[in-house]
Amino acid sequence: MFDFLGSIGSAIMTPLYWITSVILSGFHHVFGALLGDVNGWGWVLSIIGLTLVIRAALIPLFVKQIKSSRNMQLLQPKVKELQKKYGHDRERLAQETMALYKETGTNPFASCLPLILQMPIFLALFRLIDHAAHNQTTGVGILTAQQVHQLANATIFGAKIGDTFTSTDLTSVRILAAVLVIAMTATTFLTQRQLMSKNMPADAMTGQYAQQQKLLLYVLPIVFAVGGIAFPVGVLFYWTTSNLWTMGQQFYVIRNNPAPGTPAFRAKEARDAEKAKRHGILPRPHPEAPAEEETPAQPEPPRRQQPKKQSRSQRRSSSSQKPTGSRPQSGPARSPKPGEGEPGESTGS
Repeated sequence: MFDFLGSIGSAIMTPLYWITSVILSGFHHVFGALLGDVNGWGWVLSIIGLTLVIRAALIPLFVKQIKSSRNMQLLQPKVKELQKKYGHDRERLAQETMALYKETGTNPFASCLPLILQMPIFLALFRLIDHAAHNQTTGVGILTAQQVHQLANATIFGAKIGDTFTSTDLTSVRILAAVLVIAMTATTFLTQRQLMSKNMPADAMTGQYAQQQKLLLYVLPIVFAVGGIAFPVGVLFYWTTSNLWTMGQQFYVIRNNPAPGTPAFRAKEARDAEKAKRHGILPRPHPEAPAEEETPAQPEPPRRQQPKKQSRSQRRSSSSQKPTGSRPQSGPARSPKPGEGEPGESTGS
């Protein structure tokens, strides 16, 4: 049984040894020619080049991961509604939640794809460097025995590429390995923290998805810190470079295409408004921005009509044309009494 599983593992890993060794050897031909075949920095730069090639190949998966993570955030209000409705029936809740994910094209496991697909390359590089450190007389993949010997004996800051924190008693090697383990752990934590603090709306900070994110935030760095003491120096350089790539790539996406309702989204709106103000352009609302409630327009108060300007002669003539009779009486007109004539009419004797 174990032989069968071992043969399957060998069939899977052997092509990865060849792929990893081809890329590593190609970069070493360039950096080795510049720095020397046995120079440790030449091999470190070759490992960094391998990391960049692998991460560039994973860009489509990273884009898919970002879209899925964004959809998961935006679906949290609907997920909470389902939890309130079917909280008493876990099976029905799981079915309705998966139906919602399927309807919106969201994969809850897509956020782990880049990490999962990197692990075989990580293991291949780990085995390749470990083979070089313990068996310097035979080649591996495309690397010749001479290249394996050079890789095993190349040093940087007094440490060999294949040294680990636990495999040596040299203080300089342990210090370098400890610094790299801390760098790997810190970049893992900061990458996840960057996503949660900048690109997660308030609704997504509670619930099952938020708990998963918080679990990854604290568990992954601990796992890497504990396991990192057994990683060769070359593998630590690989994983730290990969984390820095992820951090920069994620910063670019969050800055230029943030999820609506997040701090990064509001920061982008402020930058766009400031940029539009400098260019004298009215800022356009973001297509995914929540619509603001329109307030009804208040009617303007009627304007008081100003009297026309008149000359002094015009004012005199208009005042002379006004009737000069007695002041009009208010109330109903009084009928004349007998013996009284109309006003202005004399009575006879």
